[in-house]
Amino acid sequence: MDVNHTRDVIIVGAGLSGLAAATELRKRNIPVTILEASDRVAAPWRARHPQLRLNIHRHFARLPGRLAIRARDTYLPRTSVVDYLCEYADNLDAEIRFDTSVLAVHRDAGIWHIRTSKGAFRAAHLIVATGRERLKSLPDWPGLNDFGGQIIHSADFGKPQDYDGKKVLVIGAGNSGTDVLNHLSRTNPARVWVSVRHGPSILPSRICGFPLHRLANLFACLPHWSLDPTFAMMQRLCFGDLRKYGLRRHAVGGGTRLFKEGITFALDDGFVAALKSGRFEAVAETKGFQPECVELFDGRKLDPDVVICATGYRAGLEPVFGHLGALDANGYPRHPLGQADPRNPGLWFTGYSLYFQGFFHAAGIGAARIASQIAAQPKGQASPKSPIPLSAIAGNMNQPTEPLKAAEQ
Repeated sequence: MDVNHTRDVIIVGAGLSGLAAATELRKRNIPVTILEASDRVAAPWRARHPQLRLNIHRHFARLPGRLAIRARDTYLPRTSVVDYLCEYADNLDAEIRFDTSVLAVHRDAGIWHIRTSKGAFRAAHLIVATGRERLKSLPDWPGLNDFGGQIIHSADFGKPQDYDGKKVLVIGAGNSGTDVLNHLSRTNPARVWVSVRHGPSILPSRICGFPLHRLANLFACLPHWSLDPTFAMMQRLCFGDLRKYGLRRHAVGGGTRLFKEGITFALDDGFVAALKSGRFEAVAETKGFQPECVELFDGRKLDPDVVICATGYRAGLEPVFGHLGALDANGYPRHPLGQADPRNPGLWFTGYSLYFQGFFHAAGIGAARIASQIAAQPKGQASPKSPIPLSAIAGNMNQPTEPLKAAEQ
């Protein structure tokens, strides 16, 4: 087992943001090692359902130092993203250590100590890039384990044809829920209900054949105060009043939710038409489960064969980083896209905030921001507040790593 390795920079995660950060650091001749828990690059993308497509235009699907993904598809399939990331990693001038899970971290004498499944590492800077959507989120509804039908998360959607002839309840109509509903609109399920607490911020994927997301740079230039009314007006013009079909308006506008909660817009590609035609039905929020039915808050009971929970994801950072005071009440970084954390010098998070242009664009911004700040520090210093050269701790390399005190969820 490898132990007590000292590195200038350790990156946790070999996904979009981690690979982008490594590229920007190497451009500045800063040594970097990436620790990846899985056995290959792009593991989270490989785990998503095969029909998944990006909700960003291919023009914005690029990382630092590489051109955008070349493809005919306007909205790229999952496989294109996986291939792009694998090729990107193959050309990266940095070591990636696979099958290496980070178990605990702490900072001592200006140095980050990282305990992993493959030994201990020490670094002046620790960059966390494991992603906003690392773990599936599933509410603990009453009676969930007693339900006699099939319950899956939207990440495990599979082939749309598998639902032909079945009664399907989709819980949630956000980005992932609308993706599932778009696919189901092109197949032949016996019946589809969509259970919603609030209506989604939903826009068409194309207007008169033009891909709407191609205008992301324009939307990004608009003042924040104008975003919510602008997108509400666009939704109304494109779809009419969706409240007539059971989709209530969310109390918070789509622009505000994107910037404050990291919740992206849903892009329609068949769902709304199926809703308006009566093929799909919007119903009340899910209250709980019984052995043979699903109960809604309005008292109605449904009898689906399959329940697809489009209930989002979570970052899952609390077990390792929760004790540092670096996370907010929802478990996301307080400084989500390469901003310095005054309470934790040398600790950086990237990939936990979104822009209209999408997560590739955000990965590039976070990477450049972190690399520039690290490069601006005097060579050999661990952090602006703790200028201790790595060589100064060479005599203490066998000091044991402090056990993690945060409890796992």
